[in-house]
Amino acid sequence: MVDVTPSRRSFLSSMGLAAGAVAASGALPAGAVTETALAPGRKPGQRSMIGVPFERHDEVRIGLIGLGNRGMGMLSGWLAVPGAVVTAVCDTVPERAERAADTVRSETGNRPTVHTGSDSAYEQLCASDDVDLIYVATPWEWHFRQGMAALKGGKHVGIELPIATELRELWRLVDASERANRHCFLMENCSYGRNELAILRMAHDGLFGGLTHGHGGYLHDLRELLFNGHYEPEDWRRAWHAKLDASFYAMHGLAPIAACMDVNRGDRFHYLTATSSAALGLADYRERFMPEGHPSWSDTYVKGDRTTSMIMTAKGRLVRAEHDVSSPRPYSRINSIAGARGIFEDYPTRIYVEPDHSGHQWADAQPYLDRYDHWLWRKVGDDAENNGGHGGMDYILQWRIVQQMRAGLVPDIDVYDSAAWCASVPLSGESIRKGSRPVAVPDFTRGHWEEPRPGLDSEETDMPAVRRGGR
Repeated sequence: MVDVTPSRRSFLSSMGLAAGAVAASGALPAGAVTETALAPGRKPGQRSMIGVPFERHDEVRIGLIGLGNRGMGMLSGWLAVPGAVVTAVCDTVPERAERAADTVRSETGNRPTVHTGSDSAYEQLCASDDVDLIYVATPWEWHFRQGMAALKGGKHVGIELPIATELRELWRLVDASERANRHCFLMENCSYGRNELAILRMAHDGLFGGLTHGHGGYLHDLRELLFNGHYEPEDWRRAWHAKLDASFYAMHGLAPIAACMDVNRGDRFHYLTATSSAALGLADYRERFMPEGHPSWSDTYVKGDRTTSMIMTAKGRLVRAEHDVSSPRPYSRINSIAGARGIFEDYPTRIYVEPDHSGHQWADAQPYLDRYDHWLWRKVGDDAENNGGHGGMDYILQWRIVQQMRAGLVPDIDVYDSAAWCASVPLSGESIRKGSRPVAVPDFTRGHWEEPRPGLDSEETDMPAVRRGGR
């Protein structure tokens, strides 16, 4: 394997991205919806969370809110990370909360505090004094209020996708994070995928030249799961398809592209235009497979099967973000990044870069993936494959969060990244409602997006040793 130490952003600077900014000129298209871009002023007592490190923790005490399919799926990872201790669990259903608490006790010998029995039980956990980090894995409509409760309780909080579904809620989370001096971040596991992190290092080393466009998304046939009770409560996720036509979940592909393009670290999302296809897939599946009397027969689906968002950055790069969980198809996050000197595409994995390749034929990407393998996967990849779901990237995410908190590091993903990525949910819905008009994307950094700073393409660091008597 060739030893490569990427220069990260030095090459991109030499490619004259300032010229791209001039070309983009900062102007919005005629007829664009601009009121969404207005940033509320920072109030007294708030300060930017950019570059703010976690306080150091000998161990990280974790409280879990939401113990359905996703929450329980992540529990084993939290229990395996060195220096992580699950001290509290919460779910509206007592049986789920008790099951999680029993699992923790059987693995560690210590039983966490249980909060359950009502829709407001999470408030007790957020106000408790035995938790440093709260992990939220509940239905989407709960994410905002539980994130706010965690920040008000003085806790750092990691929230599953999306952190909020409305623009004003995203701003309120940004403000609350700044007011509490606590981090709020999206639990974007796909940003820690092995291919995604390798692609990020390729892009930052200038392998593709100056970046021009990227394509990512979430294309996953979930029809059976949406109807058969896989999600708890069983109808919550399907219900979203009956109330909103928007891109619900493109962040799995969008976030890695944003990292490659240094969004909020030298570039930013400028405006978004969204379109959506007809909503046919779920109704067709129901007609073929659901018996009379199934609750889904009262649904009228409005969310188009394929939603495509086109996002232009301030420096003239184009991002295509897609969402489709209603169509028969193989799984894909797309993972495509391109520039003046080449392109990488995933699903299937392939590459074409000059001067290495010619003849208009795709080449094997594996030598490049090996060469640019991220230090996180080289360091803990074996543990990830044994302890985490989704090919190990869940564990990489969990390990990295705990490591950053124990070592007192700046998080890879902050509230401004999380808000920018998740803004694609309400903004896509607004663009679709207004006839696919361009919608301005807010600058959640309040003017600091041009400042280069570290992110997911991080320098290698170690997990602090667990003290004697610890885990």
